[in-house]
Amino acid sequence: MAKVTRDDVARLAGTSTAVVSYVINDGPRPVAPATKERVLAAINELGYRPDRVAQAMASRRTDLIGMILPDARQPFFGEMAHAVEQAAAERGKMVLVGNSDYLDEREVHYLRAFLGMRVAGLILVSQGLSERAAVEIDAWDARVVLLHRRPDAIDDVAVVTDDVVGAQRATEHLLDHGAAYVACLGGVESTPAIGDPVTDHVEGWRLAMSAYGRETEGRLFQAPYNRYDAYRVALDLLGGDGRPPAIVCATDDQAIGVLRAARELRIDVPGELLVAGFDDVKEAALTDPPLTTVASDRPAMARAAVDLLLDDGVRTSGSGRDRLRQLPSTLVRRRSCGCG
Repeated sequence: MAKVTRDDVARLAGTSTAVVSYVINDGPRPVAPATKERVLAAINELGYRPDRVAQAMASRRTDLIGMILPDARQPFFGEMAHAVEQAAAERGKMVLVGNSDYLDEREVHYLRAFLGMRVAGLILVSQGLSERAAVEIDAWDARVVLLHRRPDAIDDVAVVTDDVVGAQRATEHLLDHGAAYVACLGGVESTPAIGDPVTDHVEGWRLAMSAYGRETEGRLFQAPYNRYDAYRVALDLLGGDGRPPAIVCATDDQAIGVLRAARELRIDVPGELLVAGFDDVKEAALTDPPLTTVASDRPAMARAAVDLLLDDGVRTSGSGRDRLRQLPSTLVRRRSCGCG
């Protein structure tokens, strides 16, 4: 069967191909209601589907948004990607997702691939753009919004959570439950020292410990962000001498690993150990005991990121506050901290 073209639609509707284009693209010129109705009827009758690739070549933009995140297997990133997909759909866009696996070269690979597809823009959940990634973005003059990470430059466009305050409140809450001190599961050696959410979580922990007159020396432990490796770290930490009375984790996935290790070692939570996480992934309410954690408003973050990506006014002339959206964090109290 021959492919239906825009010319076929124009002939059936009794209009020019330009008018058909105006109807399909909702502009740039207005179309009389009766004419528009004839064009839409012709499209429906012929089963015409616009060639989005051809449109992209002409406009240099597609209806696609590229999203690069570290690891969609981790619940937080999976939930964030889903929120972005929903927000993009509200704006008539679709989302392509790539996993960098925390590797600079893989992030650059997806940058090149998505930009080559002429995406409308990129939403990056990154540990920090490498020099190669920055070169790619500049070469393509790409629209980019950082999500979940504070920008290095003041004029970058980004959406973040108040990570420092969130972690500070979680730590203070464990101390208020009577813990002599709180240990912290932070990031790994390669975690950036500035701008990374996990670094901010550690800073919030330090601030809370200092405010309560508690020492932090020797109480910060490196752990990968996923539950499986964090579980192994927790087995050593909880099974050795000097077991901490409380642990605040940089991610919920780490905290889930801690809870699993505590159960295996027959350590009662919260009777003998208080635990808190960060992110409030859906699974946090289903752990045993349910996990106290810090929640971020992922749907609001996703909508803000998509709006910043697509709205020219904010990107070109918006104030610093408009271009950097920081959403509040909320402490969610459940049983792992000792709450009832």
